[in-house]
Amino acid sequence: MNIFKEIPQIQTGDEFFETLIDHESLMIERIVSNRLQNGQWYDQDHDEWVILLQGEAALDFGDRAQTLVKGDYIFIKAHQRHRVESTSADALWLAVHLKKVIP
Repeated sequence: MNIFKEIPQIQTGDEFFETLIDHESLMIERIVSNRLQNGQWYDQDHDEWVILLQGEAALDFGDRAQTLVKGDYIFIKAHQRHRVESTSADALWLAVHLKKVIP
């Protein structure tokens, strides 16, 4: 498989989530964004590491903003409220979710 192949074409303002791996305490997603503006707010129960593989994006953390360009990555702690404020037309992300495992 290749992360850059068979990227779905989506409408302006949309996002597409594709789970690549979902295993016990780990989930990895490929996310495609096309000129997304003011995305939904997230307050997740788990930590997330995300890298922007292509395009540009801006994240909103309520009290601060973070601009990302190709190759930039960020670690988002559990319950750190955030949203995608905007993306370019060709934004491609890889998100690694570190799910909490309850024994």
